[in-house]
Amino acid sequence: MNQGPRRRSSLSYIDTNGTQSLRKHRPDYNLVIISIVLLVVGLITIYAISPGLSQSSNTSPSYYVVKQLLAIGLGLVGFGLVVWLPVEVWQKYIKPLIIISIGSAFIVRLVGQRVNGAYRWIQLGGFSFQAVELIKFTLLIWLAAFLAKRIREGKIKDSKSTLKPLIIVLVVIGVVVAGLQSDLGSTGVMVAMMAAMCFVAGLPLKRVAMIAGIVVIGLILAISGSSYRRQRLLTFLHPTQNCQSTTTGYQACQALVAVGSGGLFGKGLGKGVQYYGYLPESDNDSIFAVYAEQFGYVGVLVLICLFGALFVRLKHIMEKAPDSYTRFIVMGVLAWLASQTIINIGAMIGLLPLKGITLPLISYGGTSIVFVMVALGLVFNISHYTTARTTDEQTLRGGDDENFALRRRNGRTYYAHLSNRT
Repeated sequence: MNQGPRRRSSLSYIDTNGTQSLRKHRPDYNLVIISIVLLVVGLITIYAISPGLSQSSNTSPSYYVVKQLLAIGLGLVGFGLVVWLPVEVWQKYIKPLIIISIGSAFIVRLVGQRVNGAYRWIQLGGFSFQAVELIKFTLLIWLAAFLAKRIREGKIKDSKSTLKPLIIVLVVIGVVVAGLQSDLGSTGVMVAMMAAMCFVAGLPLKRVAMIAGIVVIGLILAISGSSYRRQRLLTFLHPTQNCQSTTTGYQACQALVAVGSGGLFGKGLGKGVQYYGYLPESDNDSIFAVYAEQFGYVGVLVLICLFGALFVRLKHIMEKAPDSYTRFIVMGVLAWLASQTIINIGAMIGLLPLKGITLPLISYGGTSIVFVMVALGLVFNISHYTTARTTDEQTLRGGDDENFALRRRNGRTYYAHLSNRT
């Protein structure tokens, strides 16, 4: 079919040597639908708990709902903006993004308010800005461009060109995020992003294991060097022994009470009690617990299925991404959202230590929602495009229809093959 002259698309940097061709197609609207449903679920939850939140903070009953609506509005604007912009534009602003990200981290440490042992927010009038969300987004763009460039140069397995910069970035993240901001949870999310993107890029597993070893050593040092982190770890190991004596123990116990008291169908919308000052951070880190209290195990199952559907769509788009750069972006977003979801829910049900991580698209907080929506906007932009590959690539993928079973069996071979060709 004649598609007419190719206009300059958001993926105009794709190779045009005949090995692959680009076609624009219907984007993945399922991704948008699922994201909006999750935003609505979060807004309904905030609306239901706003009386308790307002009573505790002595604010207007509509205060939290209005701010959440504003955050969603800004997030949708950001989503639309990145869908409109060409994807390769972000590579031009990597250096400014890095400078602003590191600068904001220092500003947070200097003038930010310390909450629960961490420095995370900069107050801007009546609003707050969480610098670590910008750092996550910057890491996403930089690492995708870095790995794609190393693949094009044939240096993805080179220690000096690839492994050394990755270790340096890992150390910088540890110093800036885990050190300056005392935010070990967000550090874990960024490490998960790096690990997933490097795995898809075809970095040798021995070198990935080496990086993992460095992370483990850094984690041990970070925990042993902070009494607050040691306390959280002990609370996780013995949650019922510190329900009244420590802040973290109290929050962990009250979260379990909230989740358990919801029963099968929950207490009903707005009929919970834990968010009336009993459960700390009930609008943010602990929102899953108050959601479970109101909607029960059935509601929890629905929420987990929604997140599962979101991750499946991201995986599907990643597999069909037209080149290495876009594939790494989608993989990074998938790792970002999946790791935060697992950490947040795991902490609320006692499977992981409390880490102060928001539940994506659900928790109250403008910065998190805006940057998550911007990241999803990038993925939606990428979903406009797919590639028609050469015969040997189609064989690995299972033909134009991309047979799923064959792709699973040959997935690792396929990604390694693309890494060598791109």
